[in-house]
Amino acid sequence: MSVVPAGVGTADEAVEVPVETPPGRPSGPSRRPRRRRKPVGGATASVALWAYAALALIPLVLMVSSSFRSNGDLISDPLGAPWPLSVDSYREAWTTGNFATYFGNSLAVTLGAVVLSTTVATMASYALARGRSRIFRWLESLFLSGLMLPIHLAILPIFYLFDGVGLIDSRLGLALMYGASGVPFSIFVLTTFFRQLPGELEEAAVLDGASTWQTFWRIMVPLVKPAVATVAVFRFVPIWNDFLFPLVLLRDDAKYTLPVGLTQFFGENATNFSAVFAGLVITTIPLIVLFLVATKQIVAGLTAGMAK
Repeated sequence: MSVVPAGVGTADEAVEVPVETPPGRPSGPSRRPRRRRKPVGGATASVALWAYAALALIPLVLMVSSSFRSNGDLISDPLGAPWPLSVDSYREAWTTGNFATYFGNSLAVTLGAVVLSTTVATMASYALARGRSRIFRWLESLFLSGLMLPIHLAILPIFYLFDGVGLIDSRLGLALMYGASGVPFSIFVLTTFFRQLPGELEEAAVLDGASTWQTFWRIMVPLVKPAVATVAVFRFVPIWNDFLFPLVLLRDDAKYTLPVGLTQFFGENATNFSAVFAGLVITTIPLIVLFLVATKQIVAGLTAGMAK
């Protein structure tokens, strides 16, 4: 009979011996602290970007503040504070300067052109992205060839074409021209997005009994919504700011858009600086509101597909 000392187990028993942890050392498995990712460029790039943003906002702030001052205050103190606030310059520009008519013309022409070009380009891009025949590749190349030359180089042929079909001095003709000129760029952007969508989505829709139009409008178009918003914004801005085509294709002052009307108003009120600044603010407000509202969609459309 063997005697086993207290605290000592037999060979068949596992003896657990507690291991003391040295002071100042964590008890668990050692892990290295994660390194925080520093922004690209560091603090210098951030400071430079903020400085550039502040510098770019200075003309906008001066324009808005000057529009709320009287013309006499602007002449005596050009950089003074806008106090007391005065809206007489806006009232003069909106009524006397006929900016209400110019604003309505610009809005009708721009929205009509953007809706037309975006709708046509969305349907064409879907067909080109899903087409398997070689003819679809040729059609895509034909559409993209419209990006090779700026539309303003075709001002003379467009003028003779509009004169022949009776669209001179027509806001409808102007919207049609803008809409047609925006189709190549829109197809270039949207075709890429449609090709990134998996074909299994369409197969599942067909199994559920959806038609081609239902698949397109209810499934595919919502998935490329950021790209559609990006295309619409990038077409809205140049059409809203365009000066050449309304000047050449329109004859009646009541049909002028804002850029042409602003130029005419500036010629008639060259010394009324407050009213001119008010007209500039009226012309700029839609663009600022558009970018503030659609910023999220623009960023999503520009960065889609970059992160895998």
